[in-house]
Amino acid sequence: MTPERPEAPRASKPDLPPSAATARPRQEPARTEKPASAKPASSTRTRSEAYYDTKSQVFSALIETIDLSQLANLDPDSAREEIRDIVNDIIAIKNFAMSISEQEELLEDICNDVLGYGPLEPLLARDDIADIMVNGAESVYIEVNGKVEQTGVRFRDNQQLLNICQRIVSQVGRRVDESSPICDARLPDGSRVNVIAPPLAIDGASLTIRKFKKDKLTLDQLVRFGAISPEGAELLKIIGRVRCNILISGGTGSGKTTLLNCLTNFIDADERIITCEDSAELQLQQPHVVRLETRPPNLEGEGEVTMRDLVRNCLRMRPERIIVGEVRGSEVFDLLQAMNTGHDGSMGTIHANNPRECLNRIESMVAMGGFTLPQRTVREIVVGSVDVIIQASRLRDGSRRITHITEVIGMEGDVIITQDLMLYDMKGEDANGKIIGDHVSTGIARPHFWDRARYYGEEQRLATALEGMERKTG
Repeated sequence: MTPERPEAPRASKPDLPPSAATARPRQEPARTEKPASAKPASSTRTRSEAYYDTKSQVFSALIETIDLSQLANLDPDSAREEIRDIVNDIIAIKNFAMSISEQEELLEDICNDVLGYGPLEPLLARDDIADIMVNGAESVYIEVNGKVEQTGVRFRDNQQLLNICQRIVSQVGRRVDESSPICDARLPDGSRVNVIAPPLAIDGASLTIRKFKKDKLTLDQLVRFGAISPEGAELLKIIGRVRCNILISGGTGSGKTTLLNCLTNFIDADERIITCEDSAELQLQQPHVVRLETRPPNLEGEGEVTMRDLVRNCLRMRPERIIVGEVRGSEVFDLLQAMNTGHDGSMGTIHANNPRECLNRIESMVAMGGFTLPQRTVREIVVGSVDVIIQASRLRDGSRRITHITEVIGMEGDVIITQDLMLYDMKGEDANGKIIGDHVSTGIARPHFWDRARYYGEEQRLATALEGMERKTG
């Protein structure tokens, strides 16, 4: 131990002689930094029962040796080195038969258990993982490239899993226990977290993490991935710039939030933006952003702040754009009212399988909110509020595509009329099971928002984008 590093208070050490730290040279191989996208071997390899038995013994000895609560007084690097010193001593004194690489792996695992998110750390470090799904202590799955696969990662027991869940949610002022077994939270990087604890989860806590990529995706990258054509991306950029009111529709895991993040890149830097979310995960780059987040009730059942409360309050905060992370209830009515009363360019996401179903969902959510309005009145409000619906879909091969760019243009009788500007034409699949298809124009040469584009000076770019789509389709 270096003399200048503050020392964590230790408990009595019956198993470790005072000279243990100097009884042998420290065997610490040099650690090399791995790129975030690298696939750590330990994240998928199944470890032996002997490894977990050794780890349990070392961890128990560590708990007896050091007062872990005092590690909070040290900076993270010093705390990690303190733990590594003591674990090295324990391994030497107890004569565990381990190679240097196994010892280094054990050291890292125990440091993660004490200071981080335990067995989840190597999975969180991988940027190719979209979702982490923990179904009890011994069952951990990940989604990579749209496919779900089981890993060799496991927790010591269900109590360790629950402790890590509590550590995650406590960082955002929430709790998860028997009295409050369901909780939504987020990691510091914005990754979305859902926890369901016993007794609701029968086989141990269920933890689901929707990971965010460290590098924020852009529309240009979505073009490279094939999620949208270059001409379609240009059309989306124009829709964002000319302050159309946008709803992004899609199923679970279809990329709605990613697309919403991409569209916010085209908001002017001088606009005041207010975001309302259940778990704050949007990554806006503009300087004038106010981020609001819902709050669950406390132990007495009081203090809850709902999404509707946030949306209604943000109308008093002089917003220029309102962005709702996910519309799922009666707050849809307040968002529609905001879109219809001067807050052009507002955006939100909604769960639906196609644009027509999206409109039906809006009507259903208004009705669930207790509003006793005639159906025609609700539809008139929708038509006067929503300009464009963008449909994101996750195809059966795991790929994500923007399948519709659809305008809401008016009503005929009691029916809302829409027109598609772009569609994804699925043609089949290749020998590897990958979906083959093209983004095609529907031939609309003059969209309903043409006058809006002219007002914002985007008329020529819009005409060029539509001509390019038509030429490519033809």
